[in-house]
Amino acid sequence: MLDGKNTKPVAVVTGANRGLGLETARQLAQRGLRVIVTSRNISKGETAVENLLREGLDILFQPLDVTSEASVADLGSFIHSRCGRVDVLVNNAGVFLDIHGSEETGNASVFNASLETLTATLKTNLFGPLLLAQELVPLMKQQHYGRIVNISSGMGQLSEMEGRSPAYRISKTALNALTRILAAETQGFNILVNSVCPGWVRTDMGGPQAERSIEQGAAGIVWAATLPDDGPNGGFFRDGQPIPW
Repeated sequence: MLDGKNTKPVAVVTGANRGLGLETARQLAQRGLRVIVTSRNISKGETAVENLLREGLDILFQPLDVTSEASVADLGSFIHSRCGRVDVLVNNAGVFLDIHGSEETGNASVFNASLETLTATLKTNLFGPLLLAQELVPLMKQQHYGRIVNISSGMGQLSEMEGRSPAYRISKTALNALTRILAAETQGFNILVNSVCPGWVRTDMGGPQAERSIEQGAAGIVWAATLPDDGPNGGFFRDGQPIPW
């Protein structure tokens, strides 16, 4: 039972101080949701929120390190005290540490990949979304509604798997597995869990040569975050269309 603090749907977007996360937060708020912008960097997060508030959007800010169980628990407490509900979780925060693995190729070979890089990548790209699901899904179950969007990548597709960037590729493939597990274990609660590949987007990670704008990349994320009750569950999508695992 909701505690009446807020009747407006609430979305959480991780890593939302810039790029895809920021634009996703903007588009969700423009659709009438109250959006909790989270960021590991407090000053950058606060600046992003100030800009969104100036646009007349309903935005809250909460610092979040997705690799920290304590930080995730603090987010849960913040949601309970300020909102009383959570309807959407967009797991956008991610790292691409392989890019520094080789000066010659720009990304690491599996044969020289370090366990340190692999572990750090998995902590953010896989364990973070898992911790957030463990914290927030109980509230979604309580209200019998939820949408979880895991921001994945075509680089995690087994059907098109190639070499290089092993940590990033493995983390996104594992994130896709988490999507399937969460979808299976939340059946019957009107919680839809899907992976989304936004495509090659002009962000700090994607670089200026990427083929897609941030607005285009975010649109597919927002689609999955606002699915109707009869929408797909446990799938992998780009631009609202299914793609192979």
